[in-house]
Amino acid sequence: MEVVALVGPAGSGKSHRAQIVAHQNECELIVDDGLLIDTEGRIRAGTSAKREENKMAAVRRAIFLDEDHRAEVRSVLWSLKPKRVLVLGTSDEMVERICDALDLPHPDRTIRIEEIATPAQIRLAQRKRYHEGKHVIPAPTFEVKKTFSGYMVDPLRFFFKRDHGLGPVTVEKSVVRPTFSSLGRFFIADTVIAAIATRAAEMVPGIGRVGRVVVESRREGVLVDMEVLLRYGYHIFDVLRQAQEAVAQQIAHMTDLNVLEVNLEARRLLVD
Repeated sequence: MEVVALVGPAGSGKSHRAQIVAHQNECELIVDDGLLIDTEGRIRAGTSAKREENKMAAVRRAIFLDEDHRAEVRSVLWSLKPKRVLVLGTSDEMVERICDALDLPHPDRTIRIEEIATPAQIRLAQRKRYHEGKHVIPAPTFEVKKTFSGYMVDPLRFFFKRDHGLGPVTVEKSVVRPTFSSLGRFFIADTVIAAIATRAAEMVPGIGRVGRVVVESRREGVLVDMEVLLRYGYHIFDVLRQAQEAVAQQIAHMTDLNVLEVNLEARRLLVD
């Protein structure tokens, strides 16, 4: 197994360019900020350092100091048997520490961010990081939402051409604002989610009234259980399906939470 390193200061745009560098160097997996990501953008293992409460905890997560985290990523990485892995770090020493933690060989080649980005591009990336608190994760939004439920996650998509006449590659990434770079904390109470769910369901033709709503909040998202009263004359399964979709879409739209399940139970039939 070979290792390619991408090294540059924090906020210089390494994650932004990780997928491109991986494709250009035929790397099958990317190790970035505590995550193991494949070149299709799927998060295979790990926990993002960007979820940590402070910068010190984020650094510890990024270099795999937590034993369970290290074991999980190492196990998945070696089970996939990649020929080449791209490892991102702020210094040669950091990359070597990551490699040691995951039982990887030290890099065969090191790419400096200055080799693939202009000074102006690096300054722009650092301005986004330090003035706007924005961080890039080299994975699509639907993947990132699984671990960043409730965070503002913005998608990025672009194309780049490959050498030797090969077809273009579509790269999808996500922009998040981590806990440790935000202005403060905010919470969305379960009662607010229940109110959104109730309003969304009651807007669906055929729903007469919403009864009990139970919201279960998890780290990866929310589950909603609802009891509804239906109006006579409507196709029951169509109404329930529409209400289920409306509730999930409205919660996701208004809160950026990852909706894991919406379970509806028809309790009564209202006859006017």
